[in-house]
Amino acid sequence: MLTHPTSERLMTLGLAGMAKALDEQRHAHTSFAALEFEDRLGLLVDREAAERDARRLITRLRAAALRQAACVEDLDLRTPRGIDRAVMAHLIDGGWIDRHENALITGKTGLGKSWIACALGHKACRDGRSVAYHRAHRLFETLAIAKGDGRRARMLKTLARTDVLILDDFGLSVLTATERRDLLEILEDRHGRGSTIVTSQLPVENFHDAIGDPTLADAILDRLVHNAHRLALSGDSMRKRSAVKKPLDRSPQQ
Repeated sequence: MLTHPTSERLMTLGLAGMAKALDEQRHAHTSFAALEFEDRLGLLVDREAAERDARRLITRLRAAALRQAACVEDLDLRTPRGIDRAVMAHLIDGGWIDRHENALITGKTGLGKSWIACALGHKACRDGRSVAYHRAHRLFETLAIAKGDGRRARMLKTLARTDVLILDDFGLSVLTATERRDLLEILEDRHGRGSTIVTSQLPVENFHDAIGDPTLADAILDRLVHNAHRLALSGDSMRKRSAVKKPLDRSPQQ
């Protein structure tokens, strides 16, 4: 008799998980009748905790805005592309994020650099960390617009507080003077406070040239490279491999 109003009260208190679990126990009373009161209460609390964790994960993933729906469990280690399994396992473990270290994923186009970065971002979200994904050149464009309407300082503050920042497709063109200063400010704010994942078609040795100004390049790379874990991919494009496996379009049957 008290179950229905109790469920409503739980919903009012924001305990939707407990309310659902209580209704399930009520409708399957024979399965729970033998349990002690504290055991049944423990099941309700566990359900509430699980649902809250799920909601928080959804919120973190939405805020991360990852480019690809990737997860580390689906990582393809069979296709030869130079993935160092020891480095990959270390990155998946996530301890490097707690130490505020960085990760550099390099290699030719089509090798899955962005996919791996997004998978690591997804894993970080599941581990309770905040993540933000940005294509490098678009981030610089957004910062330039934000400077004009007064949002730049707030954006930089948000980037500084993010546990894992993903900068995808770095080095597609030489940075402008403004972009160099923005990148230095971002990395300076995050140095020792957060981890940054950078993907690039360029080898790390060519980052200096892609930044442009030798003095700022030294300062930027000092904050990015020295504590970074490197994953250098090689081999044939996975997109090309996938295209070869697909049958050619056939002409309509007569």
